[in-house]
Amino acid sequence: MKAKTYLALHLFLMLYSTGGIVSKLAAGQPFMSLPFILFYGLEIVILGLYAAGWQQFIKRMPLSVAYANKAVTVIWGCVWGILIFHERLSAGKVLGGLMVLAGVILYGLEDGRAKS
Repeated sequence: MKAKTYLALHLFLMLYSTGGIVSKLAAGQPFMSLPFILFYGLEIVILGLYAAGWQQFIKRMPLSVAYANKAVTVIWGCVWGILIFHERLSAGKVLGGLMVLAGVILYGLEDGRAKS
């Protein structure tokens, strides 16, 4: 599989992970206020783009590969938490992120060997 496809998938998953940001921002607003409605509206747009884009990716790669790479959204969640919400990065979060990354890499390596 081409590196461009993986890069596009990971950029797409990064976009998908921003849905968590807007839903958290919406949760901090008064119920049914204009900011609340706008944030949740943006969440619906992000999820709609995700649904349409995901279909395109699974046309171009095996579902098992695409789904294994989806785990990187955990890492993006940590990144957004630190950068936007000033959350602390604990040792457990680092270890969990490394385990997710290792799993994605190992799965990719094994998938490459299986095709050879």
